[in-house]
Amino acid sequence: MDWLEEFPALSRGALREIKKGIDLGFRQFTREYGEFWENLFMPLRDFLLWSESLLTESPWLIILAGLAALAWMASRNWKIVLGSVLTMVVIGIFGMWEDTMKTVSMVFVSTLVSLALGLPIGVLMSRYDPLQRVVSPVLDVMQTMPSFVYLIPVVMLLGIGKVPGLIAVVIFSIPPVIRFTNLGIRLVPADMLEAADAFGTSYWQKLFKVQFPLSLPTIMGGINQTIMLALSMVVIASMIGVQGLGQPVLKAISNQYFTLGMFNGLAIVGIAIIFDRISQAYGKRLQRHLEVVHG
Repeated sequence: MDWLEEFPALSRGALREIKKGIDLGFRQFTREYGEFWENLFMPLRDFLLWSESLLTESPWLIILAGLAALAWMASRNWKIVLGSVLTMVVIGIFGMWEDTMKTVSMVFVSTLVSLALGLPIGVLMSRYDPLQRVVSPVLDVMQTMPSFVYLIPVVMLLGIGKVPGLIAVVIFSIPPVIRFTNLGIRLVPADMLEAADAFGTSYWQKLFKVQFPLSLPTIMGGINQTIMLALSMVVIASMIGVQGLGQPVLKAISNQYFTLGMFNGLAIVGIAIIFDRISQAYGKRLQRHLEVVHG
């Protein structure tokens, strides 16, 4: 017998009333404070629009040159540079350039926001164990909650558009950078910290000149995962108006356009591979540099 059948009808009714009260309370909250939150996120919307306009309106040769320069500075590997440029050329040949630039803009801004929020939280977690015990379960929920669920409160509060999609992407992708920052700082060798203390360094000097540089390879791993999660959220965020490669994929699912969905999906994979190779190569270069300096 289903245990719910044995549950008192009165208690089930009370639970329904509680859930109804929460729903009504959140709706009332969105009606009263929705405009406040929209104004609060206005600078973020303007920055996202500026970033998108910059990428979509810049000549493709400048974009490719910038990508090649970034890949070379991060990896010092011509194979990664050539592979990145060729991938973008193929995306342009198949007519997906503008959507790709919109997607890259979304990933770029969401990664910056994730870093701006995640790095300080990770540093505080590494310093205060009670904070780590509080934040870690929250990160577990954020990483295991179905991504569609994030869209419900965001859309109710801010409606449909770029900013709600950006917020949903940030919520979904921020946990790795928080976790890896906390882990990287905690893994800094104790003898390095003792040496810094012996030289009379302040907390901030020790953080920025010892702990941060030594933990950068680990933090780069978190940034890499944040970028990958942001890209994986692109298709889902397209359901609430985020433009880019996700919308053609959503259209292909709705209308059963196999080639449209496949090509745009492969474009997302191509961007993911570019970001992954560049960030991983930079992390490995940092690791080798630190081994040489401290080895």
